[in-house]
This record gives sequence, C-alpha cells and structure tokens, in this order.
Amino acid sequence: MPGEVLVFTGRNLRAQAVSALSGVSTLEVGQGLLLARTPAGERDATFAGRLSGAGLRTQPNYRYSSLAASDPGFPGNRGVRVGDRTYVQSYLTRIGADEAWQALDAAGRSKNGVLTAVLDTGADKNHLDLTGRLLMGCTFDNQGGFAVGAPEVSANSSQGRGHGTSSAGLIGATTDNGLGLSGLLWHGTLLPVKVLGEDGASTVSLIGGLNYAAAQGARVINMSLGIPGKLSDPALNQAITAAARQAVLVAAAGNTSNDGIYFPASHPDVIAVGALGREDRLACYSARPGAASGSRQLDIVAPGGNAGTSASVTSSAAGCLVSGPDDLLTLNTTEQNGYALRAGTSEAAPLVSGVVSLMWGANPSLSAAQVRARLLASARQVDGLKVLDAQAAVEAALR
Repeated sequence: MPGEVLVFTGRNLRAQAVSALSGVSTLEVGQGLLLARTPAGERDATFAGRLSGAGLRTQPNYRYSSLAASDPGFPGNRGVRVGDRTYVQSYLTRIGADEAWQALDAAGRSKNGVLTAVLDTGADKNHLDLTGRLLMGCTFDNQGGFAVGAPEVSANSSQGRGHGTSSAGLIGATTDNGLGLSGLLWHGTLLPVKVLGEDGASTVSLIGGLNYAAAQGARVINMSLGIPGKLSDPALNQAITAAARQAVLVAAAGNTSNDGIYFPASHPDVIAVGALGREDRLACYSARPGAASGSRQLDIVAPGGNAGTSASVTSSAAGCLVSGPDDLLTLNTTEQNGYALRAGTSEAAPLVSGVVSLMWGANPSLSAAQVRARLLASARQVDGLKVLDAQAAVEAALR
C-alpha cells in the first residue's frame, strides 16, 4: 500500500529508534507492530531505509486481492475441460488483464469498455457465457442482401463453426459469473455482424458490415478475417477510412508466414495483429512483413496459441499447426460442447480489440487516433515486436 510502512518495534525501543519515529503518524496494528505513514515528500523505500538505519525492522504493507474473476477458466481457478484435460486462460496473465482491471477499479472506471463490433461468422446467442452480452446484430451476404440477426454459420461451413463465437468470447464472455471463461470486457456489449457465410466474405459483405457497425455507434471493430496478397480494394478502402474516423479497427494479420500481411490488416487505418506462440516470439504460422504487403509492418502482437515459434519455420512445416495445450481456450458453439482450443491471428486480434475497448471506456474523451497511439506506445518491446500490455495500455488511457 503506497505511503505506508510496517515497523516491528519489539518491547523496548532504543533512543535512536524513538528519534526516527518522532513526528511520524503511527498506528499500533499488532503486538510490537506499527503501521507508519510515510512523511510527505519522502519515498516509502527511503523512509524504510531511514528506519532500518535507526535499528528498526520494516517491511511494506503488502496489498492482497481476491482472484479477479470466479470463472473456472481464469488463471488460478479449476480450469475448463476440453476433451480429457482442463485448461485455463493463461493468455490473460501474459497480457496483464487482471492488472488492467485493477487499474480501472482504482481509478473508479468501468471494466465494460465501449460498444465493440465483431465482423465474423456471427455468434452463438445461446452460449451461456454470452447471455446478455450480444445486441441483435445483422447479417450481410455476398450479393448485397442483409437480414436482422447474426447467427453462427452452419456446422458444414468451410469458415469453421464457432469462429465468430470464439472472437466474441475472447472480447466479451461474461466475467465473474462463475461460469466458463473471463472476457476482457466484464459485462460489456458486443455487436455481432455476420459477414462470413458459407462461401466466405466479399467486398460487398464487408462494406455492409463496416457501414452498419459504424452506424450503430461501434467504437471498436474486430475483423478476424482477411485475404493474402491483396494490397488494395478501392471500394473497401473507402469504407475502412470512413469507419476509422470514429472507431478503432483491428484485424488479424494472417495465418501464413510467407504471404505478407493480409488485407484488410495491411490497410494503414487498421491495426495489424500478429500472433505469439508459447513464448514472446511470433508463432510459426503468424503473418510477417513481406513483399506481398509491401513495407507494411505488424502494429502489435498478442498471444495466438500454438507452440511453434521459430521465425525460420514456415506454416507448411510439419507440426506448426498441430493443436496442443498452448492454444487459446475459447468459447465454442453450444452444440459443440461450449469450449474449445484454437490458434491463429484470429485469436490474437480479439485480445487487442478487448484492450482497446477497455482503454476507451476508461477515457471516453479520447479520439480514435489517440486510443490507437496510446495502445501502440504502451506495448512492450521484445526483439523488435510490440507486445500487447493491457495494464500499460489502460494506464496510458487514464493519463
């Protein structure tokens, strides 16, 4: 606790010790134990050192807290079973999510973030970890059609059943409800926008989804989707630029290591997110800067799952994309048992989107450009990579 030092006094204080405590505000909190207030203008460590020099034994008044969330998947809890094993959300520890929440609590700010849109395959409204989190949303198809609601794609889709539910859950699974996983936004609101259907997405569906998300007031837009080698889509560029005036756009950089950064992540108005493996190095599958995307760099990286981390290994190497215990624990659709392990930049991007949402919720007066700048400036620098740091990002937003 800042401004406080615990002092062990014993039974009899020597004159030097009495002199050192003269004028100091103290409170007896136990037999032979005083809580001493650090004098104004003096640092706790300096004060403690001065007391130690007078023959007194001191220690900090440590701050303890309960686990931030009661959800089984939160690190330190019992875990969530997938198959024959239990797993926890170790990635929350890696990005400092709990510390970010504590910073918000200390500042008296909400942990619910701002309205966040998820442009994806839809979301499973029946998942208990998303109860009350989802707005109705909308579906846009590749022929310009639209429909109210954004249900997940069918089980036979090549897009992967549960992809959108996973993205939504990483950002906004209900936290501290004693169930399943902890999302970055405790009780925040998500806007599911279905742009990926049975046959993928198109320029038309993405424009519709972006325009809709912006019109609904979304301040953060997550796009765990993309196309390799596409440097420009003029019609979509226009929609991206327009949406970026009011929202922070975040996109997965891609899951092949030799195709450059995918579009729309390669667009300058979008935050391009790469994936870390088990360590703070790029996962073997993660997109990297390359000729296909020109000089575009990764803006930031976050845990994406998978143990493969060698920068020299391509995504076609044996074992790179083999699922394992280092993949991210995410939501799955209810009929597929509710939870799953996934790996990809599709999982890394929602972690960034969730932190951006927390930042803007902490300081709504910031502009989209200011939120983006503070996010990137607060990232940890590791071997040329900017690694997502939720605590530092939130604290930067609060300044």
